Amino acid sequence: MGSFDWDLVSGTMIMDAGALKVFDMGPDEYDGDPTTLSSRVLPDEGRRLDTLVTHALKDGSDRYGAYFRIRRRDGSQRWTHTQGLIHRDETGRPHRILGIVRDASEELTESAARLGLDEGRRKRTSVVESTTAALAHARTVQDVIDLLNDSHGLEYFGATSLVMGLLESGRIHLVAEGPAGAFVPGTRFTRVDEPYPMSEVVRTLTPRFIESAEEFADSYPILWPHISGLGITSAAYLPLIAQARPIGALGLLYGDRTGFSADERNLLVALGSSIAQSLQRAMLYEQEHDLAEGLQQAMLPRRIPDVPGAHIAVRYRSARLGRDIGGDWYDIIPLPGGRVGAVIGDVQGHDTHAAAVMGQLRIVLRAYAAEGHTPATVMARASVFLHELDTDRFATCTYVEVDLATGVMQVVRAGHVDPLIQDADGSCRRLPVEGGLPLGLSAEFGRLDFPVTALELDPDQTLLLYTDGLVEKPGTDLDEGMRWLCSLVRRGPRDLQRLADELCEVVDEQGGDDDVAILLLRRHGAYFPRTGGRLQQHVGQSDPEALRSARHMIRAAVRAWGAADRSDEIELVADELVTNALMHTDGGAIVTLRMLAGPERRLRVEVEDRSSALPRRREAGESGVSGRGLLLVEQISDVWGVESRGSGKCVWCEFDVNSMYIDRT
Repeated sequence: MGSFDWDLVSGTMIMDAGALKVFDMGPDEYDGDPTTLSSRVLPDEGRRLDTLVTHALKDGSDRYGAYFRIRRRDGSQRWTHTQGLIHRDETGRPHRILGIVRDASEELTESAARLGLDEGRRKRTSVVESTTAALAHARTVQDVIDLLNDSHGLEYFGATSLVMGLLESGRIHLVAEGPAGAFVPGTRFTRVDEPYPMSEVVRTLTPRFIESAEEFADSYPILWPHISGLGITSAAYLPLIAQARPIGALGLLYGDRTGFSADERNLLVALGSSIAQSLQRAMLYEQEHDLAEGLQQAMLPRRIPDVPGAHIAVRYRSARLGRDIGGDWYDIIPLPGGRVGAVIGDVQGHDTHAAAVMGQLRIVLRAYAAEGHTPATVMARASVFLHELDTDRFATCTYVEVDLATGVMQVVRAGHVDPLIQDADGSCRRLPVEGGLPLGLSAEFGRLDFPVTALELDPDQTLLLYTDGLVEKPGTDLDEGMRWLCSLVRRGPRDLQRLADELCEVVDEQGGDDDVAILLLRRHGAYFPRTGGRLQQHVGQSDPEALRSARHMIRAAVRAWGAADRSDEIELVADELVTNALMHTDGGAIVTLRMLAGPERRLRVEVEDRSSALPRRREAGESGVSGRGLLLVEQISDVWGVESRGSGKCVWCEFDVNSMYIDRT
């Protein structure tokens, strides 16, 4: 340290020996001119120092201070500090500066070290904070493990890998195995009372820091021989505690360090706490997911029935938000006469309540369709049901009834996205369908007249029904999504199952926020379930002439269609069915005869009435005069059954007429 006296009037600066020593300059090298010192001061530092002093002189300051660097005669640099006291005359004009200069190298070195230490602490804290923020997005235990393995935090702390175990029924289940080749046979499940580091921290709820390989070998002689070849030099085992109870343990393994500072220990404990909270959330999520997935599967159809004349593929993919379930559903409903109902729908929401409403709505809609109601009536009744269900949810839906013999489709749309049609050549296009309000809302506003669109599905054409999660994407409109889907279907495989899988893979890759249901139905080109003719006649109550006319029609048709060998049987069974309808219901009956084509030619007799009461077979007794009708039908016909219709029921039976008369005695 030295001092100087700077006469601003003459420009002379007197410096003592200490000041000259700071500048590494001898008395014979300094001539009293301040500019002589500029050879020692770095150019940029000199300009900055001149600017500082000039401002202090002009703005009325009485002192100044600054750090600057000088270059000593050996070329090395040294930090220097100067302070000056400015003297002014009566007018405020500066005329003299008295000050000191000193070597500040050691001072700034220590300050830099402190700044570096603080920066290191901030960086480690930032790593923990960033890791904690990333863990907030982990939904499963595997997500937590993958995130930690990929985290820069472990890299910064020097850990080469990690091991993790979760507490399950008094045992620790190893879910992350550390570096390759680190798995020790027999440690997949270990008891809490066994002499392993994870067991110890779970028992004691206290972190265990192992600072050297020797300490590891001494503390855990059973484990160390199995991992000694991995080059582990230290380890930190942390209990994972959530809500004051242990849920597992985390081990960080190091291969190039020994010992842990107090700051490092504290930060690792904080990291363990964040991981524990994330793991607890992940385990709760997986439990809820399993429950929700079971509920979802219970609500969707357990299997899709085989439908002669059609090839069908269905898929469901859950949302990535909420509990991974929602209100999307599909259904296939076999209908009489070679018809099939195809349903796709979406109940608002992504939770168990949406799934529960979906299950009820699916069953009700299926029941209405199976009763024989028209597509518009099915949708209207389903809307009323949803409105009366005491829920705030609405649903969009498309119901399509397809006659696989003729290809005629009746389409009803309730606020849902339009279906698509894929032609036999693979091209795909949107199918504009007039629609009504969503189910529930249409009942609330009294708009239950759903328009029906009649279309035709040609042989080898495919009907594509889907929910909006497949085509709605952030930042794009629905039309763009529809064009994208048409392009995807056009380029996709012709096999329906592979096409459905490919559509689901695209959904998985995009990670959409909505669940998706898909139903693909392709009509076979060679399916003709009804050929050969169809005759129908109404038989009124108390109208013997109509009954005789119906018998005559049956007899004539059977002979004309080449089934004369069984005409007596067919006439007897038809007469029994008509008589039952006239006796046990109010109103008349409609008798229908049709010839079915297939591997075997079959003649079908149908008798419809307005009663929803189903017939039941009963024993007549030895002296009974009634009760044998259905027994007779069952014995004579090849197959028989009952179908509910919207306005009543239909009792039917079929006869094999492909071969000559079969002796049934």
